[in-house]
Amino acid sequence: MCGIAGGVFWGGRIARRDAEAAVSAMVAALAHRGPDGQGVFSSPGRPDDREPFAVLGHTRLAILDVSDAGAQPMGGHHGTPCITYNGEAYNFLALKQELEARGDRFASRTDTEVLLRGYDAWGVDVLPRLRGMFAFGLWDQANRRLLLARDRLGIKPLYYFKADGVLLFASEIRALLATGLVPRKLDATALWQYLGYQSIPAPRTLVDGVRVLDAASWLLADETGRTSSGQYWNMLDRAAGPAPSADPQEIRRTVGELLRDAVSSHLVSDVPVGAFLSGGIDSSAVVGLMREAGVTPRTFSVGFAERDFDESAHATLVAKKFAADHTHIRLGEHDLLGHLPGALQAMDLPTGDGVNSYVISQAVRAQGITVALSGLGGDEIFGGYPSFSRLARVADVSRLWGRSPDAIRSLAASAVRAIGRSSVPATKAAAVLETDGSLSAMFPLMRQVLSLEQRLALVDDHLLADIADRSDPYDRFLADAFAQAPASSLFARISFAEARTYMHDVLLRDTDQMSMAHGLEVRVPLLDHCLVDYVTSIGDSEKQGGAVPKRLLVESLGGLLPDDIVQRPKQGFTLPFEPWMRGALRPFCEEHLGDRGLSARGLLRPGEIRGLWQSFLDGGRDVSWSRLWILVVLDDWLDRHAVN
Repeated sequence: MCGIAGGVFWGGRIARRDAEAAVSAMVAALAHRGPDGQGVFSSPGRPDDREPFAVLGHTRLAILDVSDAGAQPMGGHHGTPCITYNGEAYNFLALKQELEARGDRFASRTDTEVLLRGYDAWGVDVLPRLRGMFAFGLWDQANRRLLLARDRLGIKPLYYFKADGVLLFASEIRALLATGLVPRKLDATALWQYLGYQSIPAPRTLVDGVRVLDAASWLLADETGRTSSGQYWNMLDRAAGPAPSADPQEIRRTVGELLRDAVSSHLVSDVPVGAFLSGGIDSSAVVGLMREAGVTPRTFSVGFAERDFDESAHATLVAKKFAADHTHIRLGEHDLLGHLPGALQAMDLPTGDGVNSYVISQAVRAQGITVALSGLGGDEIFGGYPSFSRLARVADVSRLWGRSPDAIRSLAASAVRAIGRSSVPATKAAAVLETDGSLSAMFPLMRQVLSLEQRLALVDDHLLADIADRSDPYDRFLADAFAQAPASSLFARISFAEARTYMHDVLLRDTDQMSMAHGLEVRVPLLDHCLVDYVTSIGDSEKQGGAVPKRLLVESLGGLLPDDIVQRPKQGFTLPFEPWMRGALRPFCEEHLGDRGLSARGLLRPGEIRGLWQSFLDGGRDVSWSRLWILVVLDDWLDRHAVN
């Protein structure tokens, strides 16, 4: 895994030496992502640079072919295409054989070179042939165009900024800011969305003008500076087609084969591979399948003195079951204070989560592990979240209620607010009553950290005036997606919603930025698109719950997992922030929330911040730790990046 950066420059508005300096600054800002090497490529051009030219940069974390033959940017000789690539194409050997049959010859054992030759052969159509996680920038000198692309699920990040005469891209926003070409201006609408969802829904970021390339998408910038874009995959496409064989045994056999193939393919590496192990179903399944593949798993877990948050006993049970070489990290609130500066520094964008991923990634890398497998994605694909059961229960009733006149729904919502005295449950219930009963409108309410009413009370009038759009971005996004796949089932739609909102904008983003802060590559085999396609196509009856959590996943493994793991209550991988923020973390939080921190920025109302904090300290049920923590990390991020 690596860091990529670059840009294309038109019309001589930016001199070549300045463009090269800008990309070199991006490479330096991404050094943590690739400690094994750096490189910069500048495309040929006329002396006056009136023709478009590209500068590509790369920081390397060597995984496949760790020799100099795998150095990047790769290509660019004698006007051939040049690429800067971050990712792993797990089917690169099969593609290589196909290309060799066409007459291609290779100088390295890397998937990067396979992708480069694949572009020569198939152009943009190489993208649907790739199986894996990736983001890359490719300069096509012959056609004077830049291609940016990203993997199907958005596992690897790619940000870009376009202005007059330039388009810049990078793995992280901090790299774009390091060029001096991107204004450090706050996007007020993105801040509004961050307060709602503890992260910023794609494609926005907190920096005005900086965008996220969408998952499963490509963007082309031609020699005139015009851009075009497209999508090469959609998770709901298979859900709209005919379901596979209805024979339950055949379905489970196929899912089991796909699971084993996904984990086996994700083990391909020329460096040591480990695994995160929480003791939940997903991470336990990955570790068990590693053992089946003939690997002795090296596993890592984090535990706490607070028993409500500690999963160490379950992780130990699984480690023993599969004879893993297990490392347990015990973390206390004073330990967190030592980790916190580094974790906050690693936040390329502020997030209400992620510190846990920073801690375990640091421990894994310290043991000499360069690649780690994670069970991320199992909840989204196999139905592990409460949203699957809750929304299934209310779907029919909500559709009927949504047909009621607006006035009746508004009156009912007002009554609920009055009876509930603006408590969080009452506020959420009222918001549901006000919707049209559609899944696209109800689902985002389940993921909100601060409700619409809470944000309106918190945000300063001056900032409110700058917010271009207060509507819910997820509602619009999901409504459009569901309209394009009208035959998709309820389970498939909830799975898509979880995967393209919370997973994409929080979990995957956090995993990437926190693991790459230590030069650790995290792979997510449960998001292998072959597996996702098949599971999405299966009818709801085979995936819905019952007595066994994530029934299809568990049953497809054929008794691989211990019953104690399968039947244990679901427990998210969360640090004990609530007691810690009232203890050792309290001074740190108060510093960032107080008159020398967020309260002095003119973005949020100081009185509302103080009220939220005091209510939290007093044990108020309506003020969870997460509502305060997203404000703490926001202030720290604004400080570090001088965005205003």
